[in-house]
Amino acid sequence: MQFDFRRTKIIFTVGPATESEEMLEKLIRLGVDVCRLNMAHANHEWTRDVVRRIRSVGERVGRQIAIMMDVKGPEIRTGDLSAPMELIPGEIFDFVVKPGAEGESDEEIRSVDVNYQNLINDIHVGDTVLVDNGLIQLKVLEKQRARIRCEVLSPGKLESRRHINLPGVKVNLPPLTEKDRRDVAVGVEEGVDLFALSFVREEGDIDLLRKLLRELESNAGIIAKIEDQLAVSNLDEIIQRSDGLMVARGDLGIECPYEELPIIQRRAVKTCLHLGKPVIIATHMLESMIQAPLPTRAEITDVANAVYEQGDCVMLSGETTVGKYPLECVEVLDRIARRIERSGGAGFADRIELTSDKARMLRSAVVMANELESSGLLVFTRHGHLATMLSALRPHRSPIFAFSGSTSTLRKLRLHWGIEPYALEFNSDPEVMVARALSILKKQEKIRKGDKLVVVSNIVVNDRLVDTVQMRFVE
Repeated sequence: MQFDFRRTKIIFTVGPATESEEMLEKLIRLGVDVCRLNMAHANHEWTRDVVRRIRSVGERVGRQIAIMMDVKGPEIRTGDLSAPMELIPGEIFDFVVKPGAEGESDEEIRSVDVNYQNLINDIHVGDTVLVDNGLIQLKVLEKQRARIRCEVLSPGKLESRRHINLPGVKVNLPPLTEKDRRDVAVGVEEGVDLFALSFVREEGDIDLLRKLLRELESNAGIIAKIEDQLAVSNLDEIIQRSDGLMVARGDLGIECPYEELPIIQRRAVKTCLHLGKPVIIATHMLESMIQAPLPTRAEITDVANAVYEQGDCVMLSGETTVGKYPLECVEVLDRIARRIERSGGAGFADRIELTSDKARMLRSAVVMANELESSGLLVFTRHGHLATMLSALRPHRSPIFAFSGSTSTLRKLRLHWGIEPYALEFNSDPEVMVARALSILKKQEKIRKGDKLVVVSNIVVNDRLVDTVQMRFVE
């Protein structure tokens, strides 16, 4: 029996449209796997309330989802304006990095303050400055002691506190701000499962957050968000050091040539599969559905492509924070994912070169499950490693039923493609564990009598731990 099962995971961002207990219950029952907290728009009181609400609803529904805190990270923004400015192509315009500096102002040249003083040292003449998600483009003409003089290349309305992107410029901002550290501390106190680190540029940024989590005695996972060209150039090292990757296509599509974005996405998926790490495809998945009840044809194709590439997760942002149709957005992702999964995938995992005996053993289990058209891969895992390695090998048909005695492990497994996590108290007798697992699956109608299962576990033989792969018929 092959039960109806979506392998691609769905992440939603909680906000005013979805923070109520009623909406959270509907989303969890619809099958969302991870809730994202965007700390760029959250205070600590709200964060604590929402985390506790999600846990409470999950316990009542009987389905605990993972919670991921997205820390804001450093960013460069313009200052406040008394009124919006209409910028005109060819106009000379100043960014003031040291407000109040004397001797350089020119009353005929308009300007705006910038929140990062060292920008004057990081940027060079000829560099491009993009403001407000790239809507306004400027070119650096000269640098003064307190001002960066630019020429406006594209027209646009400049408003207060707009985000600045600097394609190709290495900015020497710290990976974690003091706000980030305070946010992480609250997340650890509330038992957040995953932390997404914004604007990761190199593997050392991951190390810094890892050190902070160790100091706070947390084993939460770290998701690296790649958002600029430097991150792309260090992609392999970043993935190796992190517990997963987010292809944050918003800033990435501004910082990199837009025609490179699909290539970067595909490379990220392939590399994550090769290294056994989960990958999240994020930003603008169903942007039009913030206002409209149905997706555009282009959005359908974009989601389908992410599913076909077999990324672990697709993510909703504004669609579920302030959108009019958050439940419909989840239903659209679910419907597209199920259909594309039935048609097959890109097969990137089939070409992974395995270097360890354990990985080769797990591939043999996946091959067995594929050849036998089994109803599932049954795996027992304490920390999640066996299950996540099986997930990275992307079984063609069989869901991965992962049993663990650790609640933390079970929630983190929600992030991984094809894994259905179940709680099970471990027993020294492997036969007892298999029997209990089968009983749970039969009770939930995931399997039935006569089904074939491939079981991956380890048993103790002469005081040694031995990995095993077995085929079982359900009785």
